[in-house]
Amino acid sequence: MATREATWAYRDDHDEFARTFYRRFGDGVVSSIGVGTYLGDPTDERDASYHDAIVTALESGINVVDTAINYRHQRSERVVGDAVTDADVDREAITVATKGGFIPFDGERPDDPGAFVQSEYLDTGIVDRDDLVAGQHCIAPDYIDDQLDRSLSNLGLDTIDLYYVHNPETQLKSKSREAVYDQLEATFEQLEERAAAGDINHYGVATWTAFRVPADHDSYLSLPEVVERARAAAETVGNAATHLRAIQLPFNVAMADAFTVESHDGAEGPQSALWFAHEAGLDVFTSASIMQGQLAAEIPDDVAAKLSGETSAQRAINFARSAPGVTCSLVGTGSVEHARENVDAGRYEPLGADAFDAVFE
Repeated sequence: MATREATWAYRDDHDEFARTFYRRFGDGVVSSIGVGTYLGDPTDERDASYHDAIVTALESGINVVDTAINYRHQRSERVVGDAVTDADVDREAITVATKGGFIPFDGERPDDPGAFVQSEYLDTGIVDRDDLVAGQHCIAPDYIDDQLDRSLSNLGLDTIDLYYVHNPETQLKSKSREAVYDQLEATFEQLEERAAAGDINHYGVATWTAFRVPADHDSYLSLPEVVERARAAAETVGNAATHLRAIQLPFNVAMADAFTVESHDGAEGPQSALWFAHEAGLDVFTSASIMQGQLAAEIPDDVAAKLSGETSAQRAINFARSAPGVTCSLVGTGSVEHARENVDAGRYEPLGADAFDAVFE
């Protein structure tokens, strides 16, 4: 797993970056820009491109790689594992994150997806039909346990640094909010046990809408309630403290809801997801930092004028990692050229708090 000694040594080896490029995560440090691996066709050519991009990023100063078992039908996890092995970087200097929740295919989309899910997951008892939502999503404890084992195998790792429950708001399509919280708590208990066993170092919740929408939205989940369920899970298992460490959500120039929508009850009233997470001691990893490439082409002129960077992508990245409470902004990095451009964004200081607030005036 990533360690304090190795991550701090990695930071010292890359002192050419701006002062705030590396940020604390646990007792170690992570780069405030990370590699994302969501997009791309499930082909050998894309695998090779991802591999070279990840190796370039790891050898150039980025030490966070994010993936999920369902990304590109498990290919992204396998490429991440190969790249971590092949890069001339100490494994213990790298924070590897992955997710479980969506049922993954194996290498390619099958001709009959429903038959695949039936034979691989329902007939084997890995998934109970009552826990399967929209034919593709499950966060029940036994299923997540199975997926974690598969991710460890795909990545070729003994320990995953950060394991997310993936988009639990999907369950709200057929379950009550209380039922989803109950299932999260049960799954958190399983993850607390896996953390105690050393299979994961931390866990978190990765969302798309849940934490950045108003409380009356159909996809809303309360971050304070999720934290309380994690604390209860740790107590049930007998861990001294919860291993819930992070959340992941979209945040970019066009999707700033995590900063602007105050829908989580804090000590002094409603707070945004970013502020609540910050005060609760949770790290925030932002996804869609360049809006799946759209902000690489253009960002609003009035916002761009306030941001540092030579390209639109760099300015968009620096917006995302400027938000208070953000630990790391993830960027899809499918080529060596993109890896180098993203790395270079870290040579600029992000906006300070006052300057970031001024963007919204």
